[in-house]
Amino acid sequence: MTRRSGSADLPLHYGRVPLWLGERMARLGSVICEAIIQHYGRDELLRRLAHPFWFQSFGAIMGMDWHSSGITTSVIGALKRGLTPLAGELGLHVCGGRGNQSRRTPAELEQIGAKIGFDGTALAQASRLVAKVDSAAVQDGFDLYLHGFFVTDDGHWTVVQQGMNGDNGLARRYHWHSEELGSFVEAPHAAIEGRSAGNIINLTDACADHAREAQIALLREHGPDGIVRELAALQPARPSTDYSAPQLTLPHLVMPAHHDVRPQDVMVRRLHGALAAAADRGPADFSELLLVPGIGARTVRSLAMVAEVLHGAPCRFSDPARFSLAHGGKDRQPFAVPIKVYDQTIAVLRSAVNLAKLGQDDRLAAIARLDSESRRLERSATGPTLGEYVAEERSRSPAYSGRSVFGWERSVAGGIDAETRSRRR
Repeated sequence: MTRRSGSADLPLHYGRVPLWLGERMARLGSVICEAIIQHYGRDELLRRLAHPFWFQSFGAIMGMDWHSSGITTSVIGALKRGLTPLAGELGLHVCGGRGNQSRRTPAELEQIGAKIGFDGTALAQASRLVAKVDSAAVQDGFDLYLHGFFVTDDGHWTVVQQGMNGDNGLARRYHWHSEELGSFVEAPHAAIEGRSAGNIINLTDACADHAREAQIALLREHGPDGIVRELAALQPARPSTDYSAPQLTLPHLVMPAHHDVRPQDVMVRRLHGALAAAADRGPADFSELLLVPGIGARTVRSLAMVAEVLHGAPCRFSDPARFSLAHGGKDRQPFAVPIKVYDQTIAVLRSAVNLAKLGQDDRLAAIARLDSESRRLERSATGPTLGEYVAEERSRSPAYSGRSVFGWERSVAGGIDAETRSRRR
């Protein structure tokens, strides 16, 4: 059983993820997925991937442009690179991708099915149907160019695919989930993410059942020539005034066109909660418990936001921009990616996950406490404004080995510290 779970509209951005960030995205993305599976199981990870707000927040915390279409491509690519070597251990497989990779999805599913034991042919058919629904049954002006298929050894799956509309500079992301779907052609989506671009044809709407049946009957009874005659004789119908039919309500995310992170993009009380939790729990849980060399207060701040991605409820991800404050963005928005902090975050999570596999889950539990403490403290915590927070990050960026597509961040004096220079690669 499958359903579409939600959608997202995103400004269409071009360009590539630099190698130095892409490699880190693969490591951070995969270890976050491992931690979710460790805590909640594979099906919960599929549910999160099928939620457009969580997916956008996930990409933002990995250092991608927080609002752009590039998050979809880069996250799917990073997870395919990071999780494929772990497929046998996790029972999770990532297929498809952008362009030619998307067209190879059915073959990948059949190969994995033959190896694992699930019905790869049926899943290949599901992949084709999902793509057809969002390109033909839903004609909204967006041409599909990306199709990512996440499948477990149990045959449960989530699809994340994206289309573009070059005329209006937008991309639309469609989310599907193989849970509680009764039909591929009637209200199947878990979510669609995108801004309204005028009238669309949506033959998957629950109200379009008679239209679908009529099309099949017309083709069966009259053939293609008969359809042409009927079309020529068709007169415009009066708009319907019956609005009583139930409509499918799905999570729908619309990202703004502006690139900079603005106060209206961030729920500041949640940011203050994370900062307060980092200050409160950090000394107790991380310096003494995790014992990761070099970990400092700045890394614990990032871990508090990562903890929310790991444990937060869906309602917590209504402001994806907030998660870009953990590791910045490749285009220096809201600030350059702090390489030192990013690498320490990965190290802490990797250590915690590896120990949890051995039955020692104290470190993962410490990260979970950061999330619960953030939610408790956000009711009363105070802290810097967004502008003050970003200004502080930018001023300290050279010390954190800040890096963007424009290069390394330089100190006020115009130089680069020796450690930053030594870390170039």
